[in-house]
Amino acid sequence: MKVSHSLISIITLVLVIPFSNAYDPSPLQDFCVAVGNLNNGVFVNGKFCKDPKQAKAEDFFYSGLNKAGSTNNNVKSNVTTVNVDQIPGLNTMGISLVRIDYAPYGQNPPHTHPRATEILVLVEGTLYVGFVSSNQDNNRLFAKILHPGDVFVFPIGMIHFQVNIGKTPAVAFAGLSSQNAGVITIANTLFGSKPPIYPEVLAQAFQLDVNVVKDLEAKFASKN
Repeated sequence: MKVSHSLISIITLVLVIPFSNAYDPSPLQDFCVAVGNLNNGVFVNGKFCKDPKQAKAEDFFYSGLNKAGSTNNNVKSNVTTVNVDQIPGLNTMGISLVRIDYAPYGQNPPHTHPRATEILVLVEGTLYVGFVSSNQDNNRLFAKILHPGDVFVFPIGMIHFQVNIGKTPAVAFAGLSSQNAGVITIANTLFGSKPPIYPEVLAQAFQLDVNVVKDLEAKFASKN
């Protein structure tokens, strides 16, 4: 059967449009300031909205990103998140922001954002950053050393990381293409799940002795 160009165009639009709207939905009004759940057993994909007439400037405001977060932890870094939970006016806007502080040799360990692409700009220090592509792309590493003013992009869903390779603290800011990007830290997720994954499963997956996995699970379980 011969298919016309117009029919092909329609099929293409039908297939493409749902994927183009697969993440945060576009707002249908000027804003949709978030309010808490209504406790009626109904949940929405995002947040309920207050009456627009009750919106105020504070709904679109946050103060505090000038302050460094504490890096006194095992990975020597801190992520200060500014998403819809901090700025209710971000609801339906499809964007959020983080500040990341790194102690010398600290890192934001390998993780992924299931709902957002990230664009990071380094303000202070020196970072080694990168992401790893999917199995279909042979797990290629894309990495760079960043200096102040440099920008790097981490595509949505890709495992990525940042490491401060300098002797002084580092500071970066990053924008994310979701009001609630989510984060899955790889080590914490695999070795600190509740309940724990059978150690034999992880031992085979990582080609490790099962006792090593048990030790890792005990270590990460104590952190949660």
